[in-house]
Amino acid sequence: MRRVSEPVVVVGAGMGGLSAAIHLAAAGERVIVVEQNPTVGGKMSEVHQAGFRWDTGPSVITMRHVFEALFATAGRRLEDYLTLLPVEPLTRYFYPDGVVLDISSDPARMAAQLARLDERDIAGYRAYLAYAERLHRLTSPVFIYDRPPTWRSFWRGPPQHAFQIDPFRTMDRAIRSFVRSPHLRQLLGRFATYVGASPYQAPATLNVIAHVELSGGVWYPQGGVYALAWALARLAQELGVELRTNCAVEQILVKRGRATGVRLADGGLVEAKAVVANVDVATVYDRLLPPEVGAARLKRLVRFEPSCSGFILLLGVERQFPELAHHNIFFSGDYPREFDRIFRQGLPPDEPTIYVAITAKTDPQHAPPGSENWFVLVNAPALGASFDWQSEAASYRELVLARLAGFGVEVRPHVRFEKILTPLDLADSTGAWRGALYGASSNSRWTAFRRPHNRAKDVAGLYFAGGTTHPGGGVPMVTLSGKVAAELVLEDLSRAEPLKSPPSLRQVF
Repeated sequence: MRRVSEPVVVVGAGMGGLSAAIHLAAAGERVIVVEQNPTVGGKMSEVHQAGFRWDTGPSVITMRHVFEALFATAGRRLEDYLTLLPVEPLTRYFYPDGVVLDISSDPARMAAQLARLDERDIAGYRAYLAYAERLHRLTSPVFIYDRPPTWRSFWRGPPQHAFQIDPFRTMDRAIRSFVRSPHLRQLLGRFATYVGASPYQAPATLNVIAHVELSGGVWYPQGGVYALAWALARLAQELGVELRTNCAVEQILVKRGRATGVRLADGGLVEAKAVVANVDVATVYDRLLPPEVGAARLKRLVRFEPSCSGFILLLGVERQFPELAHHNIFFSGDYPREFDRIFRQGLPPDEPTIYVAITAKTDPQHAPPGSENWFVLVNAPALGASFDWQSEAASYRELVLARLAGFGVEVRPHVRFEKILTPLDLADSTGAWRGALYGASSNSRWTAFRRPHNRAKDVAGLYFAGGTTHPGGGVPMVTLSGKVAAELVLEDLSRAEPLKSPPSLRQVF
């Protein structure tokens, strides 16, 4: 296909930006990716220190077929760039009363685990999985693999489908209708946090997330989750994509309502026939677009409740804990109160659920002999006036580690190296609005329709990829967002006539 000199510029080399760049380059477009950080990956990053290695962003990979399809678009095979290893157990769950559960995608193993809780839940769990599979079958064509949904697409197909996706109950209410054990109810409710939401507020439709993991399994890229970002970057460069790191964008240039390129922080200009922003959409309107363009839209974006953020500890531990798995969850004793503090009070939980990922369990070279690399994550509220992370981070670190000690996992005497990352750090390093990991929260049945479109409605030639646009957060979804953005770019560029003038700001949602 003929290449033209003026490129498509992608702002941000996260998974959405790299995915968009690959799709565009595979279609013959010239693509330049500009990234403010020294490496690609966005929220997917890594740290090497004192002989330890950590992934600092996503740690659970699902929906393997999404990545296989991306490489196939470029005529390549995923296996030639990356080895994805199945993780078993999927996750090990610890409860305050001493119960420990190993969750598996193997039905026989799961039945043995559930029998210890309540034998009646063996059948209930199977019914729940069938329910979650049905949700996936009904929703994925509209909400995951297609263009951004509209109110009309919600009613696509037989009318009963709109009710079969269970939009009016909460996740928790739906879960309670299938299983009796409070342990299992808490476990299944946890999947709301995969999109930064609360199981007590998010619509039951989001139980679809459980199907993706519990039936499809969890994968680990050998070498670390960050190996996935490197694989996409390698593929992009093989296709001719120009990757510019340490290259911050000061402003997306807009002329007569159309994006025409970017001005870099060093004063340089890059002209473009289209711009794809792999940055939090609210941040784009707040910082990267001219004020006269971004102000009105920003007011609409920030009026919605943000998703949760995260408090992270990277611990280099001079000891091995054989009782822990690759993925571990230590549950709080009062789950509703935990989410109330996050979303209603704007405070980090005082009895948090704690996630610990240890990639050295699968990749021993990620820690010195006899040691482990711990990635510790606690759900936290988006940045606001209720909590000062600058002054309270150290004390909250102590609260988290003391809570682990309460489970019999006393790590504090064995910490050789540590690094703390708060919502402030996440906001600064990734451009996440208020440090929220997934943009607007999914604590509403209308979130899928309120999520910003991948094609800007008020600036022609501007497109969005990433977790704050369609189809949402999580590595596979963000990767799909890049595909959708690229398809829209190619569709608009292929038109014989110029793009229509954008609507006035009053017409924009």
